[in-house]
Amino acid sequence: MGSSPLTEMRRICLALPEATETMTWGQPHFRVRGKIFAGCGDHAGTLTLGFKLEREHADVAIREPRFARAPYVGQHGWISMDAKGVRDWGEVRALVLESYRLIAPKALWAVVRGGKAAEKKKPAARRKPGARSPASRTRKPSGASRR
Repeated sequence: MGSSPLTEMRRICLALPEATETMTWGQPHFRVRGKIFAGCGDHAGTLTLGFKLEREHADVAIREPRFARAPYVGQHGWISMDAKGVRDWGEVRALVLESYRLIAPKALWAVVRGGKAAEKKKPAARRKPGARSPASRTRKPSGASRR
């Protein structure tokens, strides 16, 4: 027998940038910057794994008996998967990655995709409406002279 579903979920989720595990509603959940992107839980005696998917993907997934809309948040794309229905942890990893992509800040998702974390750009200084730029205040139109 392999490792437990929770052990596998920890291996997948905690490998992602800034992922943490918290106990939420008495069940282990995985968060990125405070937002849940996956979880494990016992629902009516069944161990389930939870993810957020694109709504269209969630609609397709729940056609399989091993998936169901998650209680309370299913209308937002969250699904639950019966842990007994795991055929391949690579499939679960793909679902976790989709959920992380939807929840994590874009800069962290870029790290997962192999890029560097994007540096935050400073917003350009704003001018007051009607104010001229410093260059336009000192420049004189060519050929014009004051009389």
